[in-house]
Amino acid sequence: MDRLKISGDRFVDEAGRSVMLRGVNLGGDCKVPFPNGGTNYPSDFSDHRTVSFVGRPFPLREADEHFERLKSWGMNCLRLLTTWEAVEHKGPGQYDTAYLDYFAEIARRAGEHGLYVFIDFHQDVWSRMSGGDGAPGWTFEAVGLDFTKFHESGAAHVMQHTYDYARGGRQEDRYPMMTWANNYRMPANAIMWTLFFAGDIFVPDFKIGGRSAQDYLQGHYLGAMREVAKRVKGMPHVLGFDTLNEPGTGWIGHSLSYRHVERSAENPEPVRPGPAWSVLDGLLVAQGQPRTIPELSFDPSKMKVSVTGEKEVNAGRAHIWRKGASCPFEKAGAYRMTGNGYEVLREDFFQVAKGRKIDADADGMAPFFQRVAREIRAINNDWLIFAELDPFRGMTGEGFPPGTPERTVNASHWYDIVTLVTKTFMFPTSLNPFTMKALNGAAEIEGHYAGQLGRIKEASASIPGGAPTLIGEFGIPFDLDGAAAYQAWAKGDRSAGPWEKHVTALDLMYNAMDRHQLHCTLWNYTASNRNDVSCGDGWNQEDLSVFSRDQQVDLKDPNSGGRAVEGFVRPFVRACQGVLREMKFDRASGEFSFVFDADPAINAPTEVYLPMVQYPEAFSILGPGLKGEPSAQTGCMRMWASKSGEHRVTIKRAS
Repeated sequence: MDRLKISGDRFVDEAGRSVMLRGVNLGGDCKVPFPNGGTNYPSDFSDHRTVSFVGRPFPLREADEHFERLKSWGMNCLRLLTTWEAVEHKGPGQYDTAYLDYFAEIARRAGEHGLYVFIDFHQDVWSRMSGGDGAPGWTFEAVGLDFTKFHESGAAHVMQHTYDYARGGRQEDRYPMMTWANNYRMPANAIMWTLFFAGDIFVPDFKIGGRSAQDYLQGHYLGAMREVAKRVKGMPHVLGFDTLNEPGTGWIGHSLSYRHVERSAENPEPVRPGPAWSVLDGLLVAQGQPRTIPELSFDPSKMKVSVTGEKEVNAGRAHIWRKGASCPFEKAGAYRMTGNGYEVLREDFFQVAKGRKIDADADGMAPFFQRVAREIRAINNDWLIFAELDPFRGMTGEGFPPGTPERTVNASHWYDIVTLVTKTFMFPTSLNPFTMKALNGAAEIEGHYAGQLGRIKEASASIPGGAPTLIGEFGIPFDLDGAAAYQAWAKGDRSAGPWEKHVTALDLMYNAMDRHQLHCTLWNYTASNRNDVSCGDGWNQEDLSVFSRDQQVDLKDPNSGGRAVEGFVRPFVRACQGVLREMKFDRASGEFSFVFDADPAINAPTEVYLPMVQYPEAFSILGPGLKGEPSAQTGCMRMWASKSGEHRVTIKRAS
């Protein structure tokens, strides 16, 4: 496969063609150990040093089947997941060589099937022990935290500690949908992220093995990345590395006592449902103090998110600092515990250091991006950086911080938040969650999506030299409306009816992507997915996989097992003999059109993927000045332009 490079806002192959990357995240269960490490199994994490991730995303014996399916769906790119824990779970500097060999073989085979790869060191809310995935359990021990006390103290919200496995199913009373994300606000997470990105700023005297906490944590994270990089350095289809999935920034930039329950000029960010922790709340809970935390939710009467209750946390006064360890932020002078309670010493402790205002992106993220770039480019200087900021901030179009390395891709994420959180696709009338205004009809919903994606694309201009925009994650839950489609499937309904909403939602999302010619990797493909609301993708009851064994009835049909295939398997320009300007697909009529500025000096054709699921019979092509023929690749057409300038191409289903 050709190695790709960046030219302004485009990916370009060795022939000089603009290349469009469309693919999938592989896969959702790479967050958890194999075979029974998913959150659908109870665990106290006592085995965290002896687990194995060999077999994620699938056993090697299944690799060709899955890669062939993805290729048949027109995909040419994978965001291939691994985790820090998968590589270094045994202990600091102890790498799982069996896993590294396995992962390298998965990456190699992807290239054999014509798939570009960028490697994502995935995390969600730091670690499995704090409600997500990513970092090894020993990282808590290294900074002095006892993760066995997180649930008792209320310092983290962990499915394995709250879910009733005997009861099964959805449990809104014990583990409400999508509540894992609330962990970013809670002390177990906030402590770790603050140390990871700004330990040198706030607690420079806090050392682990003679190294600053920040250098220790980042150094081990990058050490794990380096071990993977060594294994894949000679694979030209490996484009580079994602910096870190959806990173948290902890308490950086926050005042000590403030609780964000209302938008204001000073605090303009949206108010989100969930607990409204202050920094002080988190610090005190970690010290074994009870706190009463306001709870926010959407109030229909006010059409906004507001305080609707409160919750007492840590009534049992459990400490999460290990015996012999102490809070480094107390020692550094943020606050102090007293005989009768506590005293705030510096309200602005996490906002100002040495008289300078601290910014999470400029002081935390940009230096981290630079460090990632140095580490991986020391192994292969051709590699690209796929950078992410906070996913909510990405939609503001604020841009990447100064100091972001050159040859960086804007790999921000985007979701329809309402659909993701409620597991309901509101159609034909939906809701803008930021303005609380109604969206009426497909055109307004698609326009809303396109507006948000356009702002994400605008942020790419802030990256030195310009950058492509690749939406690293987007997608929908497939257990919409109480898993109605699964119930219909179980009753024998094999029609398209149960998947109509899913197809519509995905179609509108891809239409919005096409408006901006965005590269994207859909979340996600999970080989172990089940039509079971207690399992799904095997992680915190999320169920966004486009494939499930439970729906595979014909092993010879690559579409069998696919969910709502018509929504995401669609035509696109894979490679362009020039510069792509427009691209549009109307699923109802089957009309696909695109416009490009041709460069006949490029000695390679435009390639268009035309899937059989959209064009089951013949199709017609209207493109004056172009010569076309089928490609050796299934479902592809090749076209040559002999003259420079604008070319318009329209492809229609045969009438």
